[in-house]
Amino acid sequence: MVHEITHPAEYRRAAPSWPLWQAFEAVVREGSLRVRDCRGEVRVFGDREGKPLALRFATGKAQRAFLMDPQLGFAEGWMDNAIEIESGTLYDLLALFAKNLTRKDFPFWMRTGDKFRRMTRFGRQWNGATSAKRNVSRHYDLPGALYELFLDKDRQYSCAYFETGDEPLDEAQIAKKRHIAKKLCLSPRQRVLDIGCGWGGLALHLARERGARVVGITLSEEQEAYAKKRIEAGEAGAGSVDFRLVDYRSIDEKFDRIVSVGMFEHVGMPNYRTFFRKVEDCLEDDGIALLHTIGRLSGPGHTNAFIAKYIFPGGYIPALSEIVPAVEKSGLLITDVEVLRLHYADTLAIWRKNFERNRSKASAMLSERFCRMWEYYLAGCEVSFRYYDLCVFQIQLAKRIETVPKTRAYLCP
Repeated sequence: MVHEITHPAEYRRAAPSWPLWQAFEAVVREGSLRVRDCRGEVRVFGDREGKPLALRFATGKAQRAFLMDPQLGFAEGWMDNAIEIESGTLYDLLALFAKNLTRKDFPFWMRTGDKFRRMTRFGRQWNGATSAKRNVSRHYDLPGALYELFLDKDRQYSCAYFETGDEPLDEAQIAKKRHIAKKLCLSPRQRVLDIGCGWGGLALHLARERGARVVGITLSEEQEAYAKKRIEAGEAGAGSVDFRLVDYRSIDEKFDRIVSVGMFEHVGMPNYRTFFRKVEDCLEDDGIALLHTIGRLSGPGHTNAFIAKYIFPGGYIPALSEIVPAVEKSGLLITDVEVLRLHYADTLAIWRKNFERNRSKASAMLSERFCRMWEYYLAGCEVSFRYYDLCVFQIQLAKRIETVPKTRAYLCP
C-alpha cells in the first residue's frame, strides 16, 4: 500500500479515515486501485500490476455507508453519484473486487449486514400470492421499451446458450430454446405449461417449431399484454398458445410437459416444496419437466442486498443442495442435470454493452439514477457469473424412470 496526502492542512488535523484504509488494505492484494476519501486523502492498494483503477468517495455519507454495509453502501453511493470512478469503468472495479474478495476479507464490523441477511433469509422469501405479484411487478412491469434496449429481438431475459462461444446474441438465444425443446422430448399436439413465460418467446417457439399447445403463465401484466399481441400477430404458427395472468399455485390442469425458465429464482425457499408438488400434480404420468434456474456452486447463501432492495425483491438464488430435497419429497425423479458455466456471464456482457450503447434512450425514458442502478445491476451480475459462484442449472424431471431416453444422444443435432 502506498499513500499520499493531497488535502489542505486543516483537513490533515481531522480524524484519519483509518477504517476505510483498513478495509481496502484487507481486500485489494492484486491489481492497482487508487482510493480518494471524502477529505481528499489518497492511498493506493494492490501490487500495482494490471490496469490502474481509481475511485473517489465524494461525500462522508457515502463513505460511512460503505463501511457499515459494503454491498448496499457501495451500490447506493454509485447510484447517487457520491462514489465516482476516476480511472477505469464500473465493471473493471467490480471485477477487481471479485478477483480479490472473499466475505471474510472485510473487517468484522463490515460483515454484520451479511450475517443478518443470511440469518433472516427464510422469512424475507415468504412469497405468497400477493407479495409474489407485487415483487414481479417491481421489475417486469417496467416499460417494455427498456428491455428492447439490451435484450435480443425475442426478449429472452435469461441465459443464452453459446454453442461456439462467439455467435451473436440472437443466435445464442435461439440455441437455448432449441436445447430446452430437445430436453422436453416434445411431440406435436402435446400440452405444455410454461411457468414464468416472460414476453412469450419460448412458448411461441415451442408452438411454432414443435407444434405444441402451450399455456404460458406470468404475474406481469406488461408481459401478458405483450405476449398476447404476439399471438395476434400470428407468431404461434401451427401450434396454439394461451397466455394467462395467474400464479402457478392456481393451475389445476394436466400437461404432457412443464417448463420453467428464469422463474424459480422468484419462488423463495419456503415455497420450494409447494412448487415441485404443483409440478408433480400437473404433470401427466409419462410427462417430462425442465427447470432452468440460476444456481450457486458453493452452497447456500443469501441474496445480495442491492439486488434484494432494487432489482429482485423476494428473490433468492439456490444451491443444488437446496433444490434436491424438495424434488425428492415431491415424488418427481431427477433424470438429468446440466450445469451451464459462463454462458450467463457472456450473455450479461452483451446486455451490458447493449445498454451502454442505448444509455441516453434509457435516461430519457426513466432517469439518470435509474441508469446508474441498471449499470450496477448488469455489471455486478456479469462479475458474479464470471468470478464468483453463480451458474445455471437445467434440471430434467419425470415421474417414471423410463420416460427419458437412456443416453443423451437425443440432445445431439
